[in-house]
Amino acid sequence: MTRMLALPVTFFAVAISALAADQTAQNKSEELESFDVEPPILKQNLSDEPLPNGDMARLEKQLERARQSAAGAERFYKIGVLAKIEVEQRLLKVVRCESDLANARVARAKEELAEKESQLTTGEITRDELESMKTALAQLTETAQAAAAKRERAELDAAEANLRRQQKLLRLGIGQKSDVTQAEEKLAELRAPKN
Repeated sequence: MTRMLALPVTFFAVAISALAADQTAQNKSEELESFDVEPPILKQNLSDEPLPNGDMARLEKQLERARQSAAGAERFYKIGVLAKIEVEQRLLKVVRCESDLANARVARAKEELAEKESQLTTGEITRDELESMKTALAQLTETAQAAAAKRERAELDAAEANLRRQQKLLRLGIGQKSDVTQAEEKLAELRAPKN
C-alpha cells in the first residue's frame, strides 16, 4: 500500500520541481531583458567641473549645502549616528567649497576689471571707478589666499588624522599595511612644497 502512495507522490514531486525549474529559467530571461534599459543619471555621477555660466550660483549653493550638512554633524557623532571621519569630511568639504567660491569670485572680478579697463579707454567710466574695482579685486585676492591657506591646513590636518587612524587600526590588527602606506604618501604629498 505504501508503494501505491509513493508512486503518485513521486510523480507529483517531479512535476513540481520541473515547473519550478521552468519558472526560474523564465525569471532569469526576464531579468536579463530588464537591463536593456539604460539607468537614469544619478546626481552623484554628474561632473563637479565648473560651468562657465552660473558658476558662482552653483558654488554658492554647494557651499550652503555643505554648511547645512556639517551643521548637525557633531551632534550626530555624539549620539552615535555618524562616525568621526564623516564629521571631519563634512567640515573639510565646507572649507573646500569656501576656497573654490573665493577663487571663482577673484576670477570673475578679474574679468570685470578687464572689461572696465576697456571701458576706460573708450571713456565710458572714470579712473576712480577703475581704482575702486582694483581695490575690490585686491581684497578678494587676499580673501582667496586666506581661504586657500585654510584649505591647505584643513587638508593637512585631515591627512594627519587619517594616518593616525590607519596606524591605530594596523596596531589593533584590523587595518592593512597598504592603507597606512597610502595615508603616509598622501600626507607626504600635502607636505611637499608647492611650485
